[in-house]
Formats: sequence, C-alpha cells, structure tokens
Amino acid sequence: MLADYPVNPLNSRVSFGITHSPQRKRASSFRSGSLRKKTQSCFFGVETCAELVWKGWEPGLEYTKCLYLKSIRGKLQKLSFRPPVSKFFSTLFPQTILLSPGTSFSLPVTFRPLEKCEYVDTIEFEGKEGKFQVSLRAVIPHHALEVPDTVMLPPCAVQHSSQTSFLFRNTSKLQTGFKWSVDPPFQLSPETGRLKPEEECKVTVHFKPKEVIVHQTEARCAFGDYGESSCTVLLYGLSKYPHLQIISAEQEEGCKVLEFGSVAVGDSLERHFEIYNPSTVSTTFKLSWLRRPALMDVVFRCEVREGQIEPHSVLKVPVWFSPLTVDSRSVDYLWLTCLGAVSKDLLKVSGSSIGPIVSLSASVLDFGCVEEGTEVTRTLQIINSSAVLAYYQFDVDNGSHSVFSVDQPCGTLPGNSKLTLRVKFRPHHPIAHHKTLTCLLLHREPLFLDLIGTCHSEELKPAILYPRHLSVYRLNLLRGLTFYPPDLLSAMLEEQKLKVDDSGALLIRQIPAENTDNSSPLVIPRNPLEEYFHKNSAPEAELDIENNSSKFSNLHVTVEPPELLFYECKASKSVTITNHTKGKICLAWTHGTNSSFSISPLCCDLGPLKSTAFMVTYNPNQQNNFHAEQLECFAFYKVLRDHRYVDDQTLCPPWCLTVRVSGHSFQPGKEHFTPSFSLQHSEIVFPPLNKVSYRNILLQNTGDLPLIFRLDPEECPSVCVLPPSGLVPPGQHQILTFRATPSQDHPASMPLTLQLNASPKHKQVLNVVAVAEKLSMTVEGGGSLSFRPTAVGSCSERTLWVKNLSRVPVEFLWRLCGSDRRVLSVLPGTGMLQPNESKVQKWSFAPTEETMYNMKPSLMFWPLQTPECTKSRLTIKAVGLASKGSLQAEHPVIDLGEVLFGSCKSFDVPLLNDSSCAFSYYLTAQQSVTVTDFPEDVNQDPLVLEMENVKGVIPAHCKLQVHCTVRPARRAHYCWTISYYILNASGSVWEEPHSVCQIQAECVFPTLEVTDVRSCGSVERLSKFQLWHLFNLDVLNTYLRRDPSPSELTFRVPTRHSLQRCPTIFTSAVLDFNFSAAPLSSEPSSILIMFKNTGSIPVEWSFLFPEDQQIELEHWAESGEFNPSEHHLMMVQEHRLFSISPRSGKLQPTHQRAVQFTYRHDFVGTNRLPVLLKLSHGREILLNFTGVTVERDRRYIHLPSNRHTFAPVAIGGFSPPKQVYELYNAGALPLRYHIDTTPLEQLMEENFSHPVLQCLNPDGELEPGRTALVEWIFSPLEAKTYSVDIPIHVVEGDSMFVTFEGHGFDERDSEPLQMKDGCITVPCTQKIPMPGQVVFLSEERVCFGDIPVCSRGTRILFLTNVSHTDQVLYKWIVDCQQTINISPDSGRLAPGESVLSILTIQTSGTPTFYQQDLICEITLEEKLTQYHKDLQQWEEETERQKYEFTLTERDLMQANKLDKCTLESGVFEQKTGTKKYKTLPPICSSDQVVGPSLRPSRAERRAQQQTGLQRKRCPEPPRPTILHLGVTARSHTLMEYQAHFPTQFNTHYIHRSTDPKHSQSSNDLCFHCPVDLPPLIHGPEKDIITHVLTSALRSLLDDRQFQEALVEGDTEQVPYFTQLRPAPALTAQTSPTSAAGRQDPGKMSDVSNAIVADTNTEISSTADTMEKSECDQQDFLQEFEEELRMKVQESIRRLPEFCDLVEDVLLNTLQNLMMEAFLGELVLTARPRIIALPPSTSRRNSLGPNRESSAEYKRNRE
Repeated sequence: MLADYPVNPLNSRVSFGITHSPQRKRASSFRSGSLRKKTQSCFFGVETCAELVWKGWEPGLEYTKCLYLKSIRGKLQKLSFRPPVSKFFSTLFPQTILLSPGTSFSLPVTFRPLEKCEYVDTIEFEGKEGKFQVSLRAVIPHHALEVPDTVMLPPCAVQHSSQTSFLFRNTSKLQTGFKWSVDPPFQLSPETGRLKPEEECKVTVHFKPKEVIVHQTEARCAFGDYGESSCTVLLYGLSKYPHLQIISAEQEEGCKVLEFGSVAVGDSLERHFEIYNPSTVSTTFKLSWLRRPALMDVVFRCEVREGQIEPHSVLKVPVWFSPLTVDSRSVDYLWLTCLGAVSKDLLKVSGSSIGPIVSLSASVLDFGCVEEGTEVTRTLQIINSSAVLAYYQFDVDNGSHSVFSVDQPCGTLPGNSKLTLRVKFRPHHPIAHHKTLTCLLLHREPLFLDLIGTCHSEELKPAILYPRHLSVYRLNLLRGLTFYPPDLLSAMLEEQKLKVDDSGALLIRQIPAENTDNSSPLVIPRNPLEEYFHKNSAPEAELDIENNSSKFSNLHVTVEPPELLFYECKASKSVTITNHTKGKICLAWTHGTNSSFSISPLCCDLGPLKSTAFMVTYNPNQQNNFHAEQLECFAFYKVLRDHRYVDDQTLCPPWCLTVRVSGHSFQPGKEHFTPSFSLQHSEIVFPPLNKVSYRNILLQNTGDLPLIFRLDPEECPSVCVLPPSGLVPPGQHQILTFRATPSQDHPASMPLTLQLNASPKHKQVLNVVAVAEKLSMTVEGGGSLSFRPTAVGSCSERTLWVKNLSRVPVEFLWRLCGSDRRVLSVLPGTGMLQPNESKVQKWSFAPTEETMYNMKPSLMFWPLQTPECTKSRLTIKAVGLASKGSLQAEHPVIDLGEVLFGSCKSFDVPLLNDSSCAFSYYLTAQQSVTVTDFPEDVNQDPLVLEMENVKGVIPAHCKLQVHCTVRPARRAHYCWTISYYILNASGSVWEEPHSVCQIQAECVFPTLEVTDVRSCGSVERLSKFQLWHLFNLDVLNTYLRRDPSPSELTFRVPTRHSLQRCPTIFTSAVLDFNFSAAPLSSEPSSILIMFKNTGSIPVEWSFLFPEDQQIELEHWAESGEFNPSEHHLMMVQEHRLFSISPRSGKLQPTHQRAVQFTYRHDFVGTNRLPVLLKLSHGREILLNFTGVTVERDRRYIHLPSNRHTFAPVAIGGFSPPKQVYELYNAGALPLRYHIDTTPLEQLMEENFSHPVLQCLNPDGELEPGRTALVEWIFSPLEAKTYSVDIPIHVVEGDSMFVTFEGHGFDERDSEPLQMKDGCITVPCTQKIPMPGQVVFLSEERVCFGDIPVCSRGTRILFLTNVSHTDQVLYKWIVDCQQTINISPDSGRLAPGESVLSILTIQTSGTPTFYQQDLICEITLEEKLTQYHKDLQQWEEETERQKYEFTLTERDLMQANKLDKCTLESGVFEQKTGTKKYKTLPPICSSDQVVGPSLRPSRAERRAQQQTGLQRKRCPEPPRPTILHLGVTARSHTLMEYQAHFPTQFNTHYIHRSTDPKHSQSSNDLCFHCPVDLPPLIHGPEKDIITHVLTSALRSLLDDRQFQEALVEGDTEQVPYFTQLRPAPALTAQTSPTSAAGRQDPGKMSDVSNAIVADTNTEISSTADTMEKSECDQQDFLQEFEEELRMKVQESIRRLPEFCDLVEDVLLNTLQNLMMEAFLGELVLTARPRIIALPPSTSRRNSLGPNRESSAEYKRNRE
C-alpha cells in the first residue's frame, strides 16, 4: 500500500499533488490480498518466483504453468519437494532434484478448477540448509482501482481557489464505473464516469476555502457495477489570510505616497509602486480610484486594475501623470483591495504641474528715427529659463500691412535655451510709430513688447519718440490726461493748472499731494491677459461690468468690427473708427503691396468724439486659396505732425489699431482643403469660482496646406476667445485664449464649434466647462467625533480625515468656542487642501474634571484664490468622557533573588490599569542600597535599574509589561520603589507620585574563603599560624571579599589573551604565597588550602599559570630573544617546580574543596612564579609563588619578611610586655645564630639611655626544621613609631638584616591593644583531613585572650581516633612545661576512642605575649610493633654476621694481591723513606658521613652481592604524624588588667604566693640561658670543652673511692638546720597535696612560727586572769581553746598557700567531673536529687561561728 505523508505546504520547492512512487494503493471489490507483480526471489541459493498465479480461467478446463528453479551457487544442490495438498493443483511425483551451478530445472504445475472461486495452495521445497515454499493461487476477475493515498493541494488564500490533479487507474479486467463524492471546500471534476480495463483517468481537485484552518477531508469513490465497492483519498489543504502591502519611497500618516514631483503641462511622467505579497499564498488584488469631485480633470492613469501575485513576490505597477493646468497640484488615491483580506492599503498619488518661464531680453525696442522708404532691423532674444518646452506666438502679421515684422513669429523654445529674433521696421508715413506687440505663451500669461520708431520725410519731421515718453504716457494714462491733445496740455501747463512731477509726468494741481502718489492710481492696472483682451477690443466680462466698471480705462480710439470675414470671394466691407479723445486726430492705414486686402481711404483726419468709416475690399490674387491678414492703422493727435508745435512734456505716442481679416477664394462647388490639425485639449475646464478665468489651448497645423479657423462667439456668448479667427500656416501653430466667468446658471458643458477651412464638414466641437460650484468638504465619520474614556489630566488623541471635494484649493480653519478650547484641540488647526486631497487631523481631548463633554467644533473653509469671499462652515459633534485612572502592580513585591556582580538581569514588571480610561504615566524608581560591610552612606550611588516604557500611555483595562534591567555596581542589597506620575496633556506632572511596587535584589559575586590550611612534606613542622602568615591568607580572604574592579572583568572567564610570556595583569590585588625553604632534594613542600564557597551562587575558579594565559603562536612568530626573567619563568614552568592540584573546579554554595600547592626542591635558589587566581565573573588575584631551595651544606635561616612590626605598646607603663619573633631553620644542618644588639644600644642612647627595645635572648641554637622564639621587650618613650635595623648573624652562614618597628601610643588617645577571640583569624578547627590521618584534635588553636599575670587558665581538648581498626599512640612535645602543660602528655587510643586532655597555662609575673606551638606525634601501634620486630631481626642478623664469614678462591686471589701490594709498599718505604697513602676522601660535613668507614667501592659491593654478605640497612622507625596545637595569650599587670578589664578581673584567680614583681618568667628557663653566663662557644672550642668534661666525668665514675663516698653519704645523719625544721602538723598535711607545696618551705615555717608566738603571748596574758577566778577556770579554758582555734583557722585562711590549695582542689574537682561526664559515669543533664535538710535552728547554730568568722574576716580585710 502506498504510504504517503503530507509534506510542508510552506515549502515552495515541493510540488503539490500526489507523491510519485512506484507503489500505489489498490482498491478491490474482492477481499483477498491485493494483486502483486510476479517477481523473482532467492531461497538458500535457489532462484525462483515466490508465487504462481492463474488468471482468466474457466471451470472444467486444465491450465499448466512451469515453475523454474535455478542454482546461483558454486556447488551442487539437492532439493526434495512436497506436491500441493489440494486436488486442484498437481505436479510431478516427488523426486530429488539435482541442481548444478548455473543450471535450471522446470517443474510443471497443473490447475484443474471445478467452480468459480479463488484457489490457494503451496509447494514446499527442502534442501540441506532449510525449507521454503512457493505459493499457488488462482484468482477470479473483480473490480479494482489504483488510487493515491493522499493528495496535497497548494496553500490557498481565503475566498480564493487552487487546484491540482491526480490519476487513478482501473487495474481490473472489467469495465468499472465510478462516482466521486467530497465535502466542501473541495470539488472534484469529473465526478462520475466509466473506465475500461487498464485505463487511467485524470481528476482535478478544486480547493475554495472560506475560513483559515487546515482542511483535511476524505474523498470517497464508489465503484463497481452498482457502486458496491469504495475507496478513499485523503485531501489536504491549507488556507491562510491574504495580505498585500504597498511599497513606496514616501509615507505619510494613514497612507503610502507616490510623489511625481513637478511635471510640465502636456507631458507625461511614469512612476512605479510595488505591491508585495508577504504571505505564503497566491493572492488576487484590485486597484480602484477613490471617488473624485465631479468635472475634475483626470490627470493620473493606472492601467493595472487587477491581478495575482505569487507568494513572497513583488509586482511593479506603473502610474502615469499628465497634468493639464499649469501651476496646479493634483492629488488622487488608489485603493488596494484583496478578497478575503482583513485590511486595505491606500496609496496617495500626487504631482505638481509646471509651465515654461519665458522672458524677453527687452521690454521696449527702439528703432530711432528712420527716413521714409528705408528699413531698420533690431534683434531680440526670447529666453526660456525653465526645463519645460515653451510654445510662443507673436500676435503680428508679417505681411505688407504691418510696419513691424518678426522673422519667427511663432515656434517652440526648448528648456533652458534662448532664441534670437529679428524685428524689422518699414514705415510708410512720416509719423511716430508705436505698437504694443503681444507674445502669447501656451499655459502662461502673455508678454508685451513696445516697438517705437519715428519716420521723417523731407517735408514732415514729427517729434522723435523715445522710450521715456512711454513711461510718462502710462502715468498720464492712469491720471486720465491722455484724452487731451498735447497743445491743450501745454496751455494748461503754462497756466499752471498742471505741473510736472519728478518722473516727468503731468499732475493736476487741484489734487492733494497725498492722493497723487503713484501707488494709488485713478485706474487700477490690469493683468496681462486682461490687457490682451482689452487691446483687442474684446467685450468686457460679466463680473467686470457689474462689479468693477472702473477697472479698465476707455480706449482712445476704437474700431468696429475688430474682424472681417470674406467667405464669398470678392467683397467689400466697412469698418468704423471712433475718436474718444478731446482732440483732433489723424488716421493713417498701412498700405499693403501684393495683398488680397485693400482699404480706402488710407489717411484722414477725425475730429474729437467723431467717427468715420473705411472700406475694406477682398480681391484675391489667387484662386482656391486661404488668405488672412491684420490691417494696421495708426491714430495720433494732429498737432504731432510737426515737432515745432509739440512740447516734449506733453508728447503722446500714437495708437495702433488692427482689424483681423480672413477669406478664401474657393469657387462654389469646389471642395475646401481637408484640414490636418492637432488640438491639445478638446475640453476646456474653468475653475468653479464665480470670477473671470482664462484658459488657452494649442491648435497645430500638422499638414502641408494652410488652415483657417473660426470660432463663433455668438454660439457661446459667455465665452470669449482670441483670436476668434485666423490662418495657421503649414507646420505652425496658433495659441487660442479663452475667457469665461463661471456661473451656477451655466450648463455643465457648453459646446463651442471650431470651424476649420470655412467648411461645415470640418468642425471640431470644444466642450467648455464654466460652472461655478459651491465649496464642499467632508469629514470622516459623518461629522461625529467620539473620544474614548480619558483620564482627568491626561490626553487622548484621535485622527479624523478631512477631504476637499471641490475642484479648487481651499484653506480651512477650525474654530472652537471658549469652553471647548480648554479641553479640545486640533492639529493642524489651519491649512490648505488641494482638490480631492485628504488630510489627517489629530484631535486631542484633555479633560480637567470628571464629567461628560459635548462639544461642537466648526470647520471654516474658503477658496485659496479668493480669501475675501464669504467663508463656508461645517460643524461636527465631539463627545468625550473623563474619568480618573490608576496603576496597580500584579505583584506588590518582586524579589529577583541574587544577581551576579558585573552582569545584568532582565525581568518584566506587569502593571495593571483597571480603570476605564487610558492615561499618560511616568515611572520613577527610588533606589535604596544596604551594605553591611560599609557603614558609609551608599544611597548616593547612581541608579542601576534601567526601565523601558518609562513614559507612555497605558490603555484601559490593560496590562503593561515594563521591561527592566538591573546592573548592580556593588555587592549590596538593593531595593527599588517604583512609583508613577499621571501626566497631563502637556507632559507635565499632574498629581503626586503613587507607589506601585517594590523590587528587591541581592547583588552577589563569586567568592571564596580560605577556611583551613595544612602542610606536609618538608614544611610539616610549620604551625598553622606560620602557614597562615606565610601565605597571607588573611589578605587573600580580604581580597576575595572585596568587589571586583571593572578592569578585572575584562575577561570574565579564563582566556588566552596575551602574546607575552608575562601576561598583562588587570588587577591590583597582589599577594605572596611563600612556600618557605627546604634543603635540596628534600621532600616537596605541600600545602593544602581549603577553599569554601561562602556565597550563594556557584563559583568556577581557576589557577592560571603564565602559559595558560599566553596565546599560542607559531614557531616563526616567536622572536627567540628572552630576558633573564623570561628565562627563569620558562625554567620554572618547564620543570614544574610549582604545581597545583586541582587547577580548576566549580563549587556549589556552601561546598568546599581542598587544593594542594606543591613546591619541588630540585634547583638551588629562590624560584618565583606569578599565578593568577581567576574566579569566573569575579575577582582576579595575582599570587606570587615564592619558594627557596637551600644547599644541603648551608646553614640558613628563613625569614618570611625582612620587616617585623611589634604590637603597639602604651607609653608610660612600668612593665611592657614581652614579645616574640620567630626564626626558622630551613637548612639541613643545625646552626647557631647571634643577634647584634649594637643598634639597640644606639637607640637607647638616642632615647636618654632608656631601653626602648631589648632582646632577651640574642643567641641560640636551632635544629633543622625547628623554630626559635626570640624574646623582645618594646618600651616606647613617645607616642610615635620606632624603627631599627638589626643584623642577624648565622655562624658559618649568611647574615641578614631585619627592620623592627614598634608603635607607641597614648592610652588617653586610643584604646589599648587587646587580644580577643574575634581577633584571631586563624581557624581553630581542622577542616582538611591529611592522607592517612586517623587522629583529630577538637581544636587546633586555643586563645586564652587577655589574662592577668600570675594567673592560670585551663581548656579541655579531645583527641579522637576515627579509625575503626588501628590503635595509635600519641605523645605531646612541649618545649616549656613551666608555662604550658597538657595532661595526659602521652597515651594509647583504641579504634574509635577519644581522650580528654587538659591544657593549662600558668602566666609569669611579667606581662608577655604567649605564642606556643605544641606538637602531638601520632604513631600507629601496628607500625611501631613491626618496627621493633624488624629492628630485633636486624640486630640478630648483625650479631650473626660478626662471627660468620665465607672464603672463596677469589678471596684468596684478592688476598695474594693485597699481600703483594703490601710487600711493594714496604719496599718503596725502605727505599725512599716515605709511606704510601691512599687518596683522601672528599671533604663533607659530619651529617653526611654514613658511618665510621667510607662507602665501599664498586668492586667490594659486587663481591658482597656475589657472596651474599651485604648487610641489610637498619630499619627506620615509623614516621609519626604530627598534629599542631597553637596556644596564644597575652598577660597584663594586675593594675593594667583591672583598669582595662574591670568586669573580667573577678573571673581570674591570682596566685598570691608568686610575686609578680620579682618572679622570673618561666619562659626564661625554657628559651634561653642566664644572662650572666657566657654563650656557648662553637667550633673547635666546643669540641675541646666537650672532650675535657667527658673525660673528667668518666674518670670520676670509674674511681672506686668516689663510688664508696657516695654510698657512705646516704647512711650519714642529716645535720640540724633551723631553716629546715619541719612545719606544723596542719601545714604539713596540706603541703603534699597542695600545688603550693612546690613553693619555698621557709615561708610557710615563718608564718607558722608567727602564729604560735602570738598564741603564747595571749596564753600568758590569759593565765594571769585565770588565777583571779578559780570557779570559772574550766569555762574559761574551753572558751580560750575555742577562740584559739578560730584564730588559727582565720590565719590559715589568710595564707596565700591556702587559697592556692582551695583553687587547686576546685579545679581538680571540676576536671574530675568533666572526665567522669566524658567517660559516661556522670550525667550532667540528669535531674538533681532532693536532700532533706535539718531544722533551721540547728542549721543556724551550726553556721553561727562560721558567720562570725566570716564577718571578722571581712573586717580584717577592710
């Protein structure tokens, strides 16, 4: 079956329809298996078909087929077969089939059917490798179709259609009918039909979706004879919304813009815009123009009205712009609509029309004075300064009837070009000539050229006319003085009725001066078109007659009619000339030679206000032709004939009158020429304003024959045209100018017939549109404007389209009443709209109170050309609702958690507007920073919270997501309070701020902290305190707690960034890691440092060697030149002297990791390596690794620094404390050191012989790997810093200088130095288990703090064996047991056992800084037992080898050689008298000597190996594990302690038996010899003294008399000495158990004697009184004994020894209780028992004496 799956419909590369596959789904009416093609199969090397199929059979017949078996293997095969089971199939009798390689065997199979049904059977073959079967089937014919599983249709847009097709085939042998059925939106064609066997049919699927979904429908096909079978095809279709966009270069609000720019009238410009289909479906579209105003010129043209655009494609649409009116702007709109789309797109097309800009090089052309009968030529340039082609035409006749002629009266002028014209002057009469020549321009106002010239003859010499006379004439014309003859004006001038102004013009004196200004003429000047029509005697326009009759002055001389038509061959017509002046004039017609027109008379005089007639005769000189000319007549005052009678001030130029005449000479019945012409516009549209308007068109003669035209003014009286008739020569043109006054009474179109060639057959109807229309404006929404609910103080805006439906540009202005103006505004409030143009108006509604506003703004508009006319009004209704708005946060408190320093965290703050109005808001954030480590005010830090959408408008019932970003600048707790302001319409704050929510964040950065440090290897005997200071771990922790600087965040993660071998450092945090020193080839110094992530974020850390930061370069890029420091750095890294394990890692919060730092002592000297500790996104700290390796024969003291600072000491004290300085022997040899005190003596002399600094033990010995404590006393005189350089000498070693500094301070100005538990930064507990460590201390450092002198402090510690199998031995090594003691000092710990240890410190009488390091050696008992066992075996073996030896032949040979050598040496000694000696052994130190004999030679060792006599090495004892216990304390004098620690003084017990002032420090006995003894001598002197004393002591011990004397001395009686008598019984009983028993016994004897003496005195005084009273003697004796007992007890209580005893008893009791509680024998938390007490009276009696003694004790103490 075909398994086709739908593919992605969005992939354009996939062809839609059915999938091409060799398999197709087949549907059959028979339910058995589908038909398959006969294929060959291979079974165990036998190739055969898988089945045999019989088709087309009939019952009762026999059908046979052969089954072929072929061997494809290279060996012989044997097959046996089982025949078919059923009786319908039969074959050969079963036999063995032999198949050789490549041979075949044919097995016939016979089929004998009995009925019409399907038969199935099999033949089974069996070979050596297995069995296989061949199927036998007989099938009957049935209907079957092969159809595809699925058909995928192309994606289709909604309300569009797409189609595809598929094929299905009749695979049966029967004719099969089919019928398809499917649900919409799918359709199939054809739906029904019949298929012949093996025939295919193509079905077309149409897809027409109505909604946007994925359509999936099954098409069902019923087939068969009666449709009893069916099959289905799954149809897939995807529909989408269509969407089209207009792409244009410009855009304005609401639409796209296609701007054409400026285009010349009469030209066309093509521009394109694009339609883009961003969707994935093909889309059809339509382009339509918006409704235009009626009678509006159509200047834009788009031929593309509809089409289809493929997905993701662009269609270019051309638009043409052909303007018709000059200096106008045209606007039109194109709608882009798409069927099924949810939006439309609008395109605004606009363009401006421009015309030519033509000018003349001169406005006056003066020909001067010319003799009669001559001709003068002048040149004139016509200039086109624009880029537009200009059409020009001079209204002049170049025939013989004109004295002025132009060589090129009409033509075209290209853009930005010039044309030189030749103007000729041919006068016929001796008069002055003046003619105003009109230059007509297409689409422009005409130009005027004044031509003047004077003709003289021998008889007449008129006054010469100059250009200045024309300017004076025009002024006089405006003042109305040109209607008077010059002689009359001269007389008035003489009579001073007139005067001459500054310009030379005449001025009537009666007119006030202020009214005679040229700026206020009597007659208003007219524009060029009005002047053109006025000069050609055209009738006045209607508005000019009605409204402004004084606008034009009357003509001086007129001619009627201005044109004559001669269309009946020869004829004569008259013209009448009227004189409107007050003087007599002369008329002179220009005589034309060879002209068809003549006039008579040519000259005459005409009186004032008179008329005369002239006869014009048309006598053509050529038949069947057209003729047209202009008859020219000059009229002038008669007095101007002679210049002698004319004053120059009153000279008046002549007037030129023209009569247009035209005619034809065609005979009746003769057909006129067929005109060939071009008319630019057949429709003449005037602006719809009730004012005089002008339009012109171009008539071109495109043929080879002349063309005459005529426009009948009577046909359309409201329209006047110039010229109404005329002749157009071949290839030339005529500019026709129309004038009309549009009116509302005019019809929409007035026909005006243009008759051509004087034939009624040749007519062109011109449509003249001169209709005055009312202005029309429309507003979007039908004049209703509704605002959404607006917050009080805020502003809501709406846009409103305003469209000009008139055909003229209009100006508009919005007017608002006073109350509405406060809340309502519009932009722009005024403007201009071109015809058919729409503009978006932005309305703003800013309410001031909560209410409903109803407003009525008005739109005032008027035509742009007539701003003085009455303005139109359009009123709209505006409604707005005002309410109050507020903001609320979805979460009042937003906790960001932790933010990584130097990074940023973005989040959204949702703000809700639950009100019904939108309002403008402004968000502010107030920052609060809390830093625990920095008490200074940090709230002045810049704001680190960045917010987007800080200012804007939030809609009603809407949620606003304010995107915020936090960039914290320091490690602190940040809190931001978000508030909002409501803004008014102007953007200023309207109300007080309102708090919305709070944002909290904790700025963190990756941080580590060193919590522990351990050492092993060569530096295992260094205490934790020494390691802590060698590696500056306090400084390291301080650096790790600080914020990273910006430069440290240059590379946030480990990066190879440097090209140098010493990389650039971006941090200022630098410290030293001092690995101390050790001898050459000793064990590596290993330091374990525990790093803990004390922060709340994971930390990724790395230790970067210089090679880890260096960018790897190619070999050719390296210079190969290195300085010494680089060489040393390379050596250290190459030999791996420093190593770190692990180099990097990641720690989760609260997790910790031990890092091992190792320094190998392979090279002598000081080795350094800069290592960068890099925390990703955190700090960078440069660690300068320093390690020293010492030669084994060198005595060396390692000093971590050459500067030491003592603890500050107060000035003025009597007992400055002792302070210690450590010296560490890092070599392999013991050494003696000496501190030179000479600088101390100089310092004492400088300070008035006061010992400011004393060294108590400047000399001493130091074993390898041990530390010596040098005691110093710093006693400042002044409150300043003392500094002194002290040399330290090492015997047989190097000397070094150390700078000691001490600071003295005044107690009145500062607090004294105190040692409290918080000041000790070295951790007290072990956190790094060493490899193989099984015993742990509960505390590794004990700080007793500040204690008084002569006091004692105790601490309880626990030693715990964490092993479950090993038993260990421990032993404490205490250098000075007089000060510090620990009990028990040794013992055994079973597996899992703990022991309680008591640490005791006994301070001396001198203030001291105590700093001791106790070492506990831990040894596994099993290893120790094994050691003793190995040692015993070694001793036994050594003892055995003393008496056993083996002799071999080689030994005899060596003995002979030895005897021979001895003999030779003896002979040499006898001959020479000298003795042979062997070479001396190399000089080496005593510690390097293995034994008394030298190392055996190689031959001896080889012999020993062969004989097995090599001695085994002595087993070494197991190396114990070392635990360090640091003890620190500081003792103060009693007065100082009581002054500075008054509350703690009573917590300490002072041993009064020890005098603080005179007692010696116990440390004196521990750390140095007495001062008065000379120092021990080193070198040979020491050896001599040792040898002498050893010999003397041995002699005494060997002397028998000395031994007998010692024995006899024990038997002698001890002589009696008073000082050594025994103490009283009471004292003797307490002394053995008291700790005071170690004190001087003499003191206790003195006290006892004093007590006895006092008692005897009292007894003697009492005995005298006893004799007086004998009766009371017995009572007196009892009282006396009682009183004596009380006094003795009181005296004992006052003894210091007794107090010490009580203190010891209490201390031992508490220690015993703690021990019992530790062992489980005492439960401290158990409930106490209730003890029954005796009655109160008995208790009072028993306690009475004690109370009395206590009271007496208090009185005595006071």
